[in-house]
Amino acid sequence: MRSDVYQRMRDDIVSGALAAEAPLVEVALATKYGTSRTPIREALRRLEQDGLVERADRSMRVRARSPEEILEIYEVRISLEGIASRGAAERHTALDLAKLRRTAERMAQADRADTRGMAEANRRFHEAVWAASHNVTLVDLLTRLNDHLIRYPTTTLSHPGRWEEALEEHAELLAAIERRDAAAATEIAERHMTKARDVRLLMYSDEGP
Repeated sequence: MRSDVYQRMRDDIVSGALAAEAPLVEVALATKYGTSRTPIREALRRLEQDGLVERADRSMRVRARSPEEILEIYEVRISLEGIASRGAAERHTALDLAKLRRTAERMAQADRADTRGMAEANRRFHEAVWAASHNVTLVDLLTRLNDHLIRYPTTTLSHPGRWEEALEEHAELLAAIERRDAAAATEIAERHMTKARDVRLLMYSDEGP
């Protein structure tokens, strides 16, 4: 029960059903999720550890979005994506390559009018790179970071020109991984995520939190 409540609340925060800066009052949450206050309290503790909620004056609230948070997240993700790509270049298997090629093809075939589908195709490619690194701890960290970015409602891939640019960068990264060029894979991944950060900051300034 406690794990289920935690997952449901986490999903609602990531999806935006629980909005940024929304107050998280234990009694109200217990009613909403049909449980007692104890599982709610435990879920809030875990969500605070995840960095998805924060303490307010007298209760908890969904963590606010901010440019500072964007910079913090990408500072870590740029490095970790580089490490994952290096690991993928060094340790990938034939099956890993098959999955990477398939996800790249599906991304190229995605409907440009479907921003949610575009974001999903992009996420699956990155997850295939993470998996190819064969580093479970790294995959866990990147998954958690990605959840933070999902809280920002608009994908960077919807920004004019970014989709085509991302496809080219993914093709470069895949080629580097295929030829086991760890240095190139690291550089391409870091450059790719740095551009994503810059677009995210630009979109934040245009749209607001």
